[in-house]
Amino acid sequence: MLEEIIKNYLINTKGKDASLFNDPQLQVAALELDSLDMVEMLFEIEDRCGFQLPDPTRYPKMGFREMLADIEAAIREHNNGELPDLRLEGEQ
Repeated sequence: MLEEIIKNYLINTKGKDASLFNDPQLQVAALELDSLDMVEMLFEIEDRCGFQLPDPTRYPKMGFREMLADIEAAIREHNNGELPDLRLEGEQ
């Protein structure tokens, strides 16, 4: 779910090519997100999970999958080990 939310945001809002995400070695830096793009992407997640992610400045140095795992770990830590449903009202 988290991966789909981020990928859909980057594809639909930032115009990233969906085929980029087929590469298991994809680096966040390869997505060519400027600092505003990164903040907006993280706001998308933060709005859904209800808290601010710690130290988002480290994400551009990570692999895409590593970033997803880090974000998921932060969400689980904030929710007593659970990964809540991150869909917005009306999403399926």
